[in-house]
Amino acid sequence: MSYALVDTLNVLLIGVIVAVGVMLPTSSAGGRRGTYARVATLLVFGDWLGVLALALLSLLVFDGIGDAVGTFVDSPLFGILLVLTGWFVGMMALRSGGSAGSDGSSALVSRFLGPLRTPSPATLLTGVVLGLVQSATSGPFFAGILVMSAGDFSTSTRYFGMVVYAAVALSLPFLTACAVGYVRLRPQSRIGEIFAGMRENSGVVARRAGLTAAVMLMVLGAGHFL
Repeated sequence: MSYALVDTLNVLLIGVIVAVGVMLPTSSAGGRRGTYARVATLLVFGDWLGVLALALLSLLVFDGIGDAVGTFVDSPLFGILLVLTGWFVGMMALRSGGSAGSDGSSALVSRFLGPLRTPSPATLLTGVVLGLVQSATSGPFFAGILVMSAGDFSTSTRYFGMVVYAAVALSLPFLTACAVGYVRLRPQSRIGEIFAGMRENSGVVARRAGLTAAVMLMVLGAGHFL
C-alpha cells in the first residue's frame, strides 16, 4: 500500500475540491445548505470509482501476462524505474517554479468546475473522469498494481485489495474535503487560517507535494535493492 500512499498526493483532485469550497457560497452567504457536502461526496466517490475501475482493469491485464510481471517486479530494473520516475516527478515539480498556475494547473482545475456548482450525475461523472486521468498518468499507481499482481496472494485477495488500494489512494483528498467543509463552517479557525495561506501560495504547496511524492518514490526504489 506504500504506492497508494504516494498516489494519494493527488494535486489535481485536491485543487478541484478546494476550488469547489471557494466557489460555492456558504449558507450564511445565501447558498443552499448542504450543497458543498453533496458535491464533495459525489466528486470523491466518483473519483474512487474511476481509480477502482482502472485498478481492476490494470490488474486483469497484469495477471494475464503472468510470470513476466513477477520477473519484472523482482528485477533491479523495477527499482531503477522507480528511482527514475521519482527523479522525473521531482524535476517537474522544480520546473513549476512554485508559482500558482505556472504549469497551467489553475486552468486545468477551472475546466472541471462547471458540473460542480450543484450536485448531479454530472458531478459524479466528473469525479470518475478525474480518477481515470490521475491514475492513468501516475507511475506509482501502476507500480503498486504490478507488485500486487506479482505477489503471492489469492485471486480474491488481489481483486478485493484493489478496493482498499483505491480507498487509500483517495485518503488525502477525502481528508481535504472534510477540512474544507470545516473551514466553510468556521473560517476564522486555525485550520481556516492554514487553508487561506495554502490558497495564497497554491503553487508552492503543489511544488512541495510533487517533491514529497518524488522522494517517496526514490526511497521505494532504493529499498528495492536492500
